[in-house]
Amino acid sequence: MAKWDNMLSMLWMLRFGRKLTASQIADNLEISVRTVYRYIDALCASGVPVVAESGHDGGIHILDSFKETPLFFNSVELKALVDAYKFAQGAGYPFTEELESALKKVENSLHEEQRQDLSAQTSGLDVISPARPPFLTAALRDLEQAAKEGRTVRIVYRKANSEREEERDVDPYGLAFDRNEWYAVAFCRRSKAMRTFRVDRIERLEPTEGRFEKPEGFSASDYFRDQTEQGREAEGPLVVVRIQGLPDRLNEVCSHWHLRHYLTERTDREACFALDVPTMNKYLPKYLITFGTAIRVLEPPELKRRIQETASGIATHYLDETD
Repeated sequence: MAKWDNMLSMLWMLRFGRKLTASQIADNLEISVRTVYRYIDALCASGVPVVAESGHDGGIHILDSFKETPLFFNSVELKALVDAYKFAQGAGYPFTEELESALKKVENSLHEEQRQDLSAQTSGLDVISPARPPFLTAALRDLEQAAKEGRTVRIVYRKANSEREEERDVDPYGLAFDRNEWYAVAFCRRSKAMRTFRVDRIERLEPTEGRFEKPEGFSASDYFRDQTEQGREAEGPLVVVRIQGLPDRLNEVCSHWHLRHYLTERTDREACFALDVPTMNKYLPKYLITFGTAIRVLEPPELKRRIQETASGIATHYLDETD
């Protein structure tokens, strides 16, 4: 166990105010008594009032003036915090500045040896951040605040592949980060229905005087799952769809917004899904054919046949054009 992990363990042993002897601490941590006293000196240097009293009623304890024990983390916990910050930053999390400030406070409480170890442990992981519009952070903050306050916002939104902007009043219920994009789940006043809006496609956003009450217990992730379930064509027995392919191409299939909820098993070269037959027949032939020969459907035979028919229809279509 690293030195500061032992120091943390010793601190937690002493935090309840009872006195312990150096031998008791040494036995518990499987270290020497001499090391215990070195740790006491280090804790005192860090501002923890550890007292070692000699005599019959003596022992090691923390002064009562030390009422609020600050948070202490072991080396792996510290690494996890820094790595989590990197992922949040890469995702475009709108409060990365505040998160960085909190981490600085934690790091400032470390002694030099801990800082050096933390730097070494976290230097091997980086998260490559995609380019994001400058407006995104402000929009995420404003949407989250509107959801918190129950305030309707007016957005100017541009759909994918659309040249025209649309202005809508929406009640933002929550935000979700999915497939490397941020989405606002909101009730659209114009369509009088729940909708999802990609936040990077919101070109302008402003609060209105309108108010709303968010449904109790609303969850954006649950909403996404419910939408997937509603996309099913039929209830009843499910069929196993087994697909073989290169890892990177299988990753694309498995991360598809609809299919990923039906994934049941995944290996390096194969993926299995459980879908009802009508949903499979309606969506998969046209989608899977876009991967060409990079993937192969192993089962069921019906799906293989429908992909063959789709490919044959495409070939015939272009054959007619060349005649």
